[in-house]
Amino acid sequence: MKKQFMVEFEVPQEITEDFARLIPAHRNHINFLLAEGKLKSYALAMDRSGLWAIFMAENEFEVMEIIASMPLADYLVPHLTELMFHNSSEQVLQFSLN
Repeated sequence: MKKQFMVEFEVPQEITEDFARLIPAHRNHINFLLAEGKLKSYALAMDRSGLWAIFMAENEFEVMEIIASMPLADYLVPHLTELMFHNSSEQVLQFSLN
């Protein structure tokens, strides 16, 4: 059964050219993970000091494998926390007025 994991990433304070060059590929990969359902949410602080993500995986090892596949993985330091639950507005039934 898939579990939910909150990952808080430490982001480098200085953005190098190599880091910046990988951002488009990283964003494409994030979109792929969202479409696959491996990633439920992804957020970056306005000042770029922190990055948060909710992953769906069997265990911490699988989360780390997913993170390792991300183009910016070498620049980000992950801190994992298994969640009991994660509620979002997407889970609430929404009725159509049509």
